[in-house]
Order: sequence, then structure tokens, then C-alpha cells
Amino acid sequence: MRLFLFVISILWPLNVGLAQTVPDLGPDAEEPSVNDLETLVPDAEDKGAAVVDNDGPPESNELDDLFSSLGRAESDSIADGIARRIQLLWLESGSDTVDLLMARAAAALKADDLALSLDLLDVVVTLEPEFAEGWNRRATVFYMKKDFARSLVDIERTLALEPRHWGALSGLAIIQRRLGQEDRALETFKQAVEIHPGLQNARESIEALEKEAAGEPI
Repeated sequence: MRLFLFVISILWPLNVGLAQTVPDLGPDAEEPSVNDLETLVPDAEDKGAAVVDNDGPPESNELDDLFSSLGRAESDSIADGIARRIQLLWLESGSDTVDLLMARAAAALKADDLALSLDLLDVVVTLEPEFAEGWNRRATVFYMKKDFARSLVDIERTLALEPRHWGALSGLAIIQRRLGQEDRALETFKQAVEIHPGLQNARESIEALEKEAAGEPI
């Protein structure tokens, strides 16, 4: 509940006139990357592991156990292994049609065909509106298109369905930072690392933001 309230508190100010608050970041701004939102786009060898049981989404106690192990991980490599298992479970929609659409959307994303990927994901979230990873994947595509306003809307939906989604939190923090909301970005990055301590990019961002807040050179 605390995490849900935290998510609502950091998203609420962004919902007011968001389209008008997203700035033109200019040619020198760092280009968006799929890795920014920690989005898993499975490789061929993951195809068999990505969907284990197509009768429905993963059991909550299975995810709870994995998240508990993730929070106690003693090294980045161990954390990364557990996180990958969680991400593969997140990909289980319980629908053959949605799984196929997600796979095709992932292939389009890898091929940098953002328009096709977005079209496919529009269908995914329509067919399975309770499937958090569909919203997260679409948030990633919007982010890649630099449509940060729509990305934030889908991030909000992802976090409403799965408040522990560290990728959505990382994406939120990155966009907050792009919007000049450094204090909010710092808190959101910290929340993501609390869930997944192996997030190197988030840890580096926390260090940079804390130095910036203290007036130290980055």
C-alpha cells in the first residue's frame, strides 16, 4: 500500500497539463534506449522459457518469493538472474493471441519499427487490459518515440497493476529527470533499487543526482 501511495504521489503532478510540460530536449539530449526502462525483449533461446503456463498469469506467491529473494540478493549477478526469472513470468499473459502479439511487437521493436510495434501493443492492451507487461512494453515504445507524455500514462497503468515493476519505476525516474524534477527522480530511482538492488544504471543515477544536490561535480 505504501508503494502504491508513493507511485500516485509522484505521478499526480505530472498528470496536470502534461503535454505542455514535456520540453523540447534539443539535439544534445541523450537518445532514449530500450535499456532505460529495463524492458526484457526475449532472445530466441528465451522463447520456450517466456511462456511456461498459458492457462493464466503467474501465481502471486511465486512472484512474491522471487521478489523476496531479489531484495536479499548478495551480488549483482544473482540479482540479475532472479530479475530475469521475474521478467519472464511477467511475460505470461495467459492468452496465446496476446503472447503472439507481444512476440511480434518485440521483433518490431528490435528492428526499430516503432510504428508496427505500437500498433500491435495497442491491440494487446485492448485485449488484456489487466496485463501489466503489455502497458509497460507500450510505455517503452512511446519512450523510444520521445512521446514522454503517453509513456508516463502507460507507466502509471503498469505500476497500478504491478507496483513492484522496477522497469516502469526506472522509466518514470528517467522522464522525471528529463523534466528537471531531480528530487522526484532521485526518490523514484531509490524506490526502484530497493526492489531490484542490481540496477546499475539506477545506482549510478542516484550517485549523480546526490552529488548534484550537494553541489559536487559529477
